[in-house]
Amino acid sequence: MANEKSYLGVTPPISTAESNEREKEVTITLMEELRRQGTFESEEEARTRELVLGRVSALVKKFVKQVGMKRGLSEAAASAAGGKIFTFGSYRLGVHGPGSDIDTLCVVPKHEFESMLREFEGATEVAGVPEAYVPIITASINGIPIDLSMARLALSTIPEDLSLQDDNLLRNIDERCVRSLGGSRVANAILELVPNVEVFRDSLRCIKLWAQRRAIYSNVNGFFGGVAWAMLVARICQLYPNAIAGAIVSRFFIIMYQWSWPQPVLLKQIEEGPLQVKVWNPKLYPADRSHRMPIITPTYPAMCATHNVTASTQKITTEEFKRGSDIVDKVIVGSASWSELFTKHDFFHKYRYYLQIIASTGNADLQIKWSGTVESRIRQLVMKLEYVDSLLLAHPFVKGFEQVSYCVSDEEVRAVAQGDISETIAKRKKEDIEGKEGAGPVYTTTFYVGLAVEPKQPGSVGPRKLDISYPTTEFTKLVKMWEKFDESTMGIVVRNIRSSSLPDNVFDPGERQPKQVQKRTKGSNKSNTSPEMPSSKRIRTSNSASKEQQPVTSIPNATSNTNGSKPPLSITPVVETAGAFAPKGSSAIKSPQLPLGENAAIATSVQ
Repeated sequence: MANEKSYLGVTPPISTAESNEREKEVTITLMEELRRQGTFESEEEARTRELVLGRVSALVKKFVKQVGMKRGLSEAAASAAGGKIFTFGSYRLGVHGPGSDIDTLCVVPKHEFESMLREFEGATEVAGVPEAYVPIITASINGIPIDLSMARLALSTIPEDLSLQDDNLLRNIDERCVRSLGGSRVANAILELVPNVEVFRDSLRCIKLWAQRRAIYSNVNGFFGGVAWAMLVARICQLYPNAIAGAIVSRFFIIMYQWSWPQPVLLKQIEEGPLQVKVWNPKLYPADRSHRMPIITPTYPAMCATHNVTASTQKITTEEFKRGSDIVDKVIVGSASWSELFTKHDFFHKYRYYLQIIASTGNADLQIKWSGTVESRIRQLVMKLEYVDSLLLAHPFVKGFEQVSYCVSDEEVRAVAQGDISETIAKRKKEDIEGKEGAGPVYTTTFYVGLAVEPKQPGSVGPRKLDISYPTTEFTKLVKMWEKFDESTMGIVVRNIRSSSLPDNVFDPGERQPKQVQKRTKGSNKSNTSPEMPSSKRIRTSNSASKEQQPVTSIPNATSNTNGSKPPLSITPVVETAGAFAPKGSSAIKSPQLPLGENAAIATSVQ
């Protein structure tokens, strides 16, 4: 959507030159590599997606008609009421891959749709998530995962040619419906604000795969989510309107590494609108001023898509921009291949110490909600850890590791809830406990935070102390404040572990180095936990496990005092972990540069 100016975006382009022959060559090899990496779906799956969307569209219209007739409308009037679906997310942007879900918005009168979907032929795993920030219904239809959000507009009929980009549609609808409409409105606006949609899609497909492989693709954990990555790529496309994907990807890493945060990334100027709602404005709102890497949505009401970023995740993301720039530079000159850009992250090899956060229940459906609640609070733990002396950063991993263990005793339940799963329990199957009294499953989801410890300063004498009892205690209190928390059915454990004690399930087959046999010292076994664990084998109340102990307070192994508290311990940090996160001004880091004649400062200049 071009404004009066001859360019898209809030500043003029850095360069309007077309890509050179070498950039065209590397674009061809980039697309070949993306196909090799399996980022494109087959024609058959694409056809299935289209059929599923067509069936969902027909179901929405049928639903609206039925509701209208129940309310006394004639059949003709009920049919005319319409109902329409819109897609958003990676599918709408055209960068979805095999097995990706379809984010779908149903614009309908506000009624109960979930029960009708359950009866829909081919629909499985139908589940409502009404308490989500944007309420959704998740389902799988003919094997295609689909997330359905609902919005009711203040219209008597929903016309077939309805466009959601009209801000006036937001009048007289509730706040949740405004949020539901946001995903589709933002996706549409992004596509309208890039000079070449195909170049944008090819470039975003690359950046999305890179961010996923490097484990920095997760809004909930303080990194960037899908819409934020899309807006960053769109901004680079605006700055190089005639470039092709290889050149866009190269400039992306350089400019993002050099970006003057907290200068916001904008695809268009922020606009006011018809509602009495908050629009992102750091001059007006202190919370907006605190955003470290603001990327602002291009639709009304403008919001920050990256408000979850912390000091640690900003450092990690910036380092990844630097790494990406170095590799793409080598690709351009022919000394590296694109596959190196997509090398898997080294999170579980990077640190000597980790925090392990284990959420557990005895019920599969409850576990989804409980583990989701715990995960959504981990960012708060990271922010508190950032204030601990001697910690350079706290690095959250972007996903949890799910496991089902079949236990036959209280002791086994307690061990599993603390992350201690013996070989016997690990090998046990569901059928092995059938018919056994008191036996049952324990569902666990385990999250990890890597701890980069400051190296010991030259000349310092004696052991240092690292006390993280306050952040971990506050975190367990925070998750237990969830309104649906039940001590008798839900467990939460926080403990510190060395890298050598990481479980095998965090590594790919063959990835883990053989473990060295370590001598066990007296009193150094498994008491470095904060057991807020489920209370019995069926996750029911039992006095044997109801005593609350203090969370982990130290690194490495801690032993409990008789009163349950744990003293801070000496640490021997790995000096190498500090190097990757030295201040950006360090002489050891050479800043990547744009080609001669291109000036990145143009991107952040005030117009």
